[in-house]
Amino acid sequence: MSTSEAQTPTSIFSPSTILQDLISGLVVFLVALPLCLGIALASGADLFSGLLAGIVGGLVVAAISGSHTSVSGPAAGLTAIVAAQIATLGSFEAFLLAVLIAGVIQIVFGIARGGALSAFFPSSVIKGLLVAIGVILILKQIPHIFGHDTDPEGEMSFIQPDQENTFSELLTIFAGEIHTGAMVIGLLSIAILLVWERIPALKKSLVPAPLIVVVGGVLLNLGFTNMGQDWLVSGSHLVQIPIAQSFSEFFGFLRLPDFSRTFDPAIYIAAVTIAVVASLETLLNLEAVDKLDKTKRNSPPSRELIAQGCGNMVCGLIGGLPVTSVVVRGSVNVASGSKTKMSAIFHGALLLISVAFLPTLMNKIPLSALAAILLVTGFKLASPKIFKQMWKEGRYQFTPFIITVIAIVVTDLLIGILIGLAISVLFILNSNLRRPIRRIVETQVDGDVTHIELSNQVSFLNRAALDRVLNEAQSGGKLVIDASGSDYIDPDVLSLIRDYKQNIAPARNISVNLKGFRQKYQLSDAKQFADFTSRELQEKVTSDQVIKILHDGNQRFTSGTRLNRDLGQQVNATAAGQNPLAAILSCIDSRVPTELVFDLGVGDIFSVRVAGNIVGTKSLGSLEYAVGVAGVKLVAVLGHTRCGAVTSSVNLVAANQGAEAATGCQHLQPIVDEIAPCIPSDVTRAIENLSEEAMEQYVDKVAEDNVMHTVDEIVKRSRIIREAVEAGRVKVIGALYDVKSGHTKFLGDSVSGAIPDSSPDQPAEVAG
Repeated sequence: MSTSEAQTPTSIFSPSTILQDLISGLVVFLVALPLCLGIALASGADLFSGLLAGIVGGLVVAAISGSHTSVSGPAAGLTAIVAAQIATLGSFEAFLLAVLIAGVIQIVFGIARGGALSAFFPSSVIKGLLVAIGVILILKQIPHIFGHDTDPEGEMSFIQPDQENTFSELLTIFAGEIHTGAMVIGLLSIAILLVWERIPALKKSLVPAPLIVVVGGVLLNLGFTNMGQDWLVSGSHLVQIPIAQSFSEFFGFLRLPDFSRTFDPAIYIAAVTIAVVASLETLLNLEAVDKLDKTKRNSPPSRELIAQGCGNMVCGLIGGLPVTSVVVRGSVNVASGSKTKMSAIFHGALLLISVAFLPTLMNKIPLSALAAILLVTGFKLASPKIFKQMWKEGRYQFTPFIITVIAIVVTDLLIGILIGLAISVLFILNSNLRRPIRRIVETQVDGDVTHIELSNQVSFLNRAALDRVLNEAQSGGKLVIDASGSDYIDPDVLSLIRDYKQNIAPARNISVNLKGFRQKYQLSDAKQFADFTSRELQEKVTSDQVIKILHDGNQRFTSGTRLNRDLGQQVNATAAGQNPLAAILSCIDSRVPTELVFDLGVGDIFSVRVAGNIVGTKSLGSLEYAVGVAGVKLVAVLGHTRCGAVTSSVNLVAANQGAEAATGCQHLQPIVDEIAPCIPSDVTRAIENLSEEAMEQYVDKVAEDNVMHTVDEIVKRSRIIREAVEAGRVKVIGALYDVKSGHTKFLGDSVSGAIPDSSPDQPAEVAG
């Protein structure tokens, strides 16, 4: 499915999706049923309050939500908070008032677009949350698989109500606390789920594997009836929905908030706590479930907060636990093939029907069968592939990810997430301290110039790093602080730059140019040195220094660290006259724009371009003017690989054919004639059976020879250039540009000593 299709809203009643949604809703219902009960039990609340929260999460939240994947209900991450607030407030009815007010707070937060905060959650934490939930599901379901049900289903904390922890609980299984019948049902359920996934015909069938597991578990337990207590699954090993004997008793389960506590400050403290934690958990879970969505739809987070707020208001009014988006239900929803939010709505309807009309039937479902569904879901979430992927992304992704996983597993969902977020913030701070800006050193005749390019958003977090970079500048150095790409600069950073420019730099004999600062910053552009080729610079520069400047410019070009030049300002600065450093004779090939490949500005070079970078009367005259009148210190002949002019010349000479006869162009032959002396005499035989790659190498060698031939011809044919070379005022060199890599190789003995070497260059220094 394409991205556009994935983002196209689908009607929840569409005939093409509703059947799959109903199937997914059924599977989610089977998983949600014990979770609702277990979370209520773990929270110290009535079991019915957990079921009400699940019903509201499906019928109210899902109906308002803009997410097609998220499923809401009572959250494991809130159990500790719910238990603490019920104890603090003194009654469940007072707690319901806090839930009602928390819902109002969430609605206001959503209307204020508070969901935008989700964009700042690091992906490493989101992925860590998913994997941690998977690990917890595996560890927590193993006891239930074996019939060890001392702790409620849905309890996610490391320290458990039975005073064991997640790991020590596993050891109690081997101490003989195993129920044979539950274990058989659990293990067979896992086998069915795994086999179902591996047989295409079964996987594509309309009958979901979890339904087979549940029905099979009930039937199998009926078969254990006469096999004794070790086999018969009963009591705490089954789902336990409160049973109402009549409708009046059913409605008697509903609880109303205690409005007499409306002006109690403790109510509002509890409400803010619930609203903040529920909103954080919702946004994180929403982001996590969206990452699982195969169609990659984006759920609107602010609308989700409004939906959750409405849900919590309803829960507060009728006696339900607070709800959030829940990653376990959402992941099961996605894995079951849900298409729209109809699945979440249907799961809520099934919860209502089961509680109101079918509690006796639902109470025959073995917990071990439902635990098998959750355990297999856990394996999908905690796939080893995710660990490998995060490891490959480097320590800045892997470290917060693995710490989030460990923290959630050994504490609880909320604390673990907060630890993961804190670690991610520390990594972000460290990254900002180390790499907040881009720093490029440009070689110039009268000293290196350090260009400091500020990022788009410069916050107070960048201040320490910028201060470090500024303090590294040596006495007599030159700095360019460039804010051309900045939309926002923190006042503390502006104060640092202002103080450095006005006080520190002059005291240290450092020249500072400011550029690109907005008028509101009261840091108008200021120049203490020229950033273009001036007459003074041209007179002072040597040929070797110009070669070094070209070499370093190409280094910046290939490493992607080209200088951010104010070309408009350079146009104005050079309007009255020009003082180029070099004249470069290059090919007309569109892939070799000379100023770009050497990272030069306006007024830095004369550029002479002709096919094949050959020398003729007019091009030679241009070069003579550059040397004899304009005073350049370097003449460079720039050829390139895969040169079309050289390739054509090789083919024409090999075929003993003229340019006009082959192409119809009347004036190409002189270009071929200039290149021909560089083509070996045995070219016809040499290229006859060459592969495409070998032919390319052959042509590149001719192109390099042609460059040096042109260098020799310039000195040979031009008296004024030859005399300048002999006097040591000018050098004539060759260079070959590689159109594949962007690297330029400088050729000839005259280059020796001007640059470190002619090998591919190391990237320029970049600090961000």
